[in-house]
Amino acid sequence: MSFVVGTSLLAIVTALVCALPGTFIVLRQSSMLVDAMSHAILPGIVVGYYVTHDFDSPLLIIGAAVAGLIVVLGNDWLMRSGFVSGDAPQGLVFPMLFSIGVILISLNFGNIHLDTHMVLAGDLNFAAWHQLMIGGVSYGPIYMYVLLIVLALNAIAMWFMYPRLKITSFDPTFSSTIGIRARVVDTAFMFLVAVTVTAAFNAAGAILIVALMIAPAATARLVSNSMSHMMIWTMGVAVAGAIIGFWIAYVVHAPTSAAMAVCYGLTFIVILVTTKKRSALRRTNPDRTQRADA
Repeated sequence: MSFVVGTSLLAIVTALVCALPGTFIVLRQSSMLVDAMSHAILPGIVVGYYVTHDFDSPLLIIGAAVAGLIVVLGNDWLMRSGFVSGDAPQGLVFPMLFSIGVILISLNFGNIHLDTHMVLAGDLNFAAWHQLMIGGVSYGPIYMYVLLIVLALNAIAMWFMYPRLKITSFDPTFSSTIGIRARVVDTAFMFLVAVTVTAAFNAAGAILIVALMIAPAATARLVSNSMSHMMIWTMGVAVAGAIIGFWIAYVVHAPTSAAMAVCYGLTFIVILVTTKKRSALRRTNPDRTQRADA
């Protein structure tokens, strides 16, 4: 497998891994929690790399995800305790943890490819550099197979949790009346998000991972009238943006993750403008619009 093909496949897998939980994040209106978590896991990633010396190690991913989950739960407790009101805990806790991670990187990892640029934007091309070689034949980036495992775990977990996730996302009060423990569902889902953010961190960084998780789902919500349709649209937008973004980056020599994020943003704007115009047309001339739809 050539490096270009392997990197393009890695871009697609990265997009799918991020987009799958992103659907419920958008429905729960918890988009900024992804940004907070991507900052909170940085110290865990640094410590995990210090122990494993391998960015692709499952131990690093699980350890950093657990650290991120603990911080998120602690932040939730701080908000519920009333000591700090509103979203102030996010503004206090997560930037501090991110800064600790940056300091640890500058002090201990100046001689490896773990710097502030990678932390912010990731490096998909570098993540694809380590190839899976069997019998002298390349089968693509090792990192891609790590993300495929995370994607499979996400898909299986969300398939089992789908009814509970849907109910707690739309009506958490009703879920408690029918015996669903919303707190348990939320914690399990947040752990999946933490694992996903940690796994994709190497490719997308702390900033661009927000776009990869939120933009496809936000775009899909504009054109979907059911949960199943929204998930299908989310996957489609994620794959299309990954392919287009990768080749734009390849042609103009731009960062791949950044090009993907730009594609997702432009797609959202185009769909938003189109749906707004269509809604305005329906209001001004409903009979003509109904005949056109028929």
